[in-house]
Amino acid sequence: MIFIVNYLKVLVNNMCGFVGFISKEKKKKAIIKKMAERIHHRGPDGEGFYTDDNIALGHRRLSIIDVKNGRQPMFNEDKSLVVVFNGEIYNYQELKAELIHHDFKTNCDTEILLHGYEEWGVDLPKKLRGMFSFVLWDKKEEKMFCARDPFGIKPFYYYQKEDTLLFASEIKSFLEHPSFEKELNEKLIPSYLSFSFTPTTETFFKGVNRLDAGHYLLYQEGNITIERYFNLDFTEETDSYENCVNRIAEIMEDSVKHHQISDVEVGSFLSSGIDSSYIVTLAKPDKTYTVGYDIPKYNEIDYAKDLTKRLKIKNKSKKITKEEYLKIIPDIMYYMDEPSSDPASIALYFVSKLASKDVKVVLSGEGADELFGGYNTYRSYIELPWYNKIPFFLRHAIASFCKLFPEVRGINFLIRRGEKLEDNYIGVNRVFGEKERKKVLNIPITLTDQEITKPIYEELKGQSDIIKMQAIDINFWLMKDILQKADRMTMANSIEGRVPFIDIEVYKVASKLPFAFKVNKETTKVALRDAAKKVIPNESYKKKKLGFPVPIRDWMREPDFYEEIKRAFSTEIASRYFKTEYIIKLLDDHKNEKKDNYRKVWNIYCFLKWYEVFFSQT
Repeated sequence: MIFIVNYLKVLVNNMCGFVGFISKEKKKKAIIKKMAERIHHRGPDGEGFYTDDNIALGHRRLSIIDVKNGRQPMFNEDKSLVVVFNGEIYNYQELKAELIHHDFKTNCDTEILLHGYEEWGVDLPKKLRGMFSFVLWDKKEEKMFCARDPFGIKPFYYYQKEDTLLFASEIKSFLEHPSFEKELNEKLIPSYLSFSFTPTTETFFKGVNRLDAGHYLLYQEGNITIERYFNLDFTEETDSYENCVNRIAEIMEDSVKHHQISDVEVGSFLSSGIDSSYIVTLAKPDKTYTVGYDIPKYNEIDYAKDLTKRLKIKNKSKKITKEEYLKIIPDIMYYMDEPSSDPASIALYFVSKLASKDVKVVLSGEGADELFGGYNTYRSYIELPWYNKIPFFLRHAIASFCKLFPEVRGINFLIRRGEKLEDNYIGVNRVFGEKERKKVLNIPITLTDQEITKPIYEELKGQSDIIKMQAIDINFWLMKDILQKADRMTMANSIEGRVPFIDIEVYKVASKLPFAFKVNKETTKVALRDAAKKVIPNESYKKKKLGFPVPIRDWMREPDFYEEIKRAFSTEIASRYFKTEYIIKLLDDHKNEKKDNYRKVWNIYCFLKWYEVFFSQT
């Protein structure tokens, strides 16, 4: 406990956002201030700037710890290095002990990046335990070094045009730079229809790229070099079930303690499932936050209040109305930067807004499903084992025949079992199949889903299908959707979201679990549930995770919701990219309960609303 208390005194939180550019532009100060103002929501408590003949850096800060000494941009002793940083380094003390011969001027973790880079160079990110995205500028060598954490909890985007390089925490800041040309990257629309988010390093703004999780970027003399420093590795270790459960319990307790370090109060989001219930039970924050709806099957408030009552802590809740849900969508698309049809984004926005009235820091349960095997899709590969014994050529023939029919659950099962995983699986939440995309789109498809997922499958040659599925879900669904919305919706409300499951030390434990300890015929997250069972005072450890359930499926059948979507589907923009008659039929079939099309309809609608925000408005 002494360690934790001392740690509180030295760790600075840097939840915020940064912007910057390299160019010979003369009016750097005016431009960088406008860029930083675009992300004011990421750091309303302060700002800082640095400019010289080559570079401009801007920083917005959400003050949580060491307000005075943690200001950025920050310099090393001789001011030859300058850094802007968004994130948190949990092993700051240990690293500072290794760098004892350096002269530390502050008690904040930002400074570890400066001295760590002096000591370890590009190996610095490998040393860090935390969530981070940072830019280091070496004035002597006129070189920039940037990196993102292993799972991409914190964002980083860049845009290069001739001798100008822009970089920032959010794409919208680029709109303020005179060299930025806003142009839609149309080729990603088909991929978005499949994944429901942007699955590539390219973004929907042509020329803007995302630095992928676990990578670093070097820029010097106009040249960009990108290298990966972290690779997923699933190596099952033989150990007893009891030992594995105990290791999970120990590392989760350790991670939650690290994620609670703050000079301000730390709250927590809480749903009815195991993930957030486990975190809340370990952390026992004074305040928790839950959202729900008037429709009982979508409402988790009563479950959350049962847990908090047993733990003797507070729970604040809010029921989201259909009207305010629909009204906030343009704002959500603005904060997200790119189109996303994940309905949980909007629920996450409202629960973040609720929490922001009391706290600046919240814990959240993202990542447990991907690391510990939480999806029923994984179970499907151990169900009906007799079918897998049928020779593949027969299963493949059955699958080819089934493709002639409309997509339904049973037929989809036969198709999946009759195709190689690499040809079929792009993630747990596919929306449109490739066959139907052709019926929906008015534009050509130039990028296939298999081209996007191929690099991950090539890295995992020889591994089991289950490990391949888990890696696909981590690399796409987790890194590019779940953590994206977690960052954007919390920061939209100027609060910091912390994710104890997405911790490098937790990953090390989870990645070594035998598959049988993750999924069996009865349930998912097998070992995690038993670890949680040790401490959770109710039966939420048994409950299937709902993950901010939203009644969109029902609302779409009501006149106001239906008419709003139909309006969007009838616009000139909709007809430019989609076959209007077909997408309205999808909507009508759903309204008339002929087919459950709500995810497909919502997918298209969210793209159109995003387009309105960034490309239709002047």
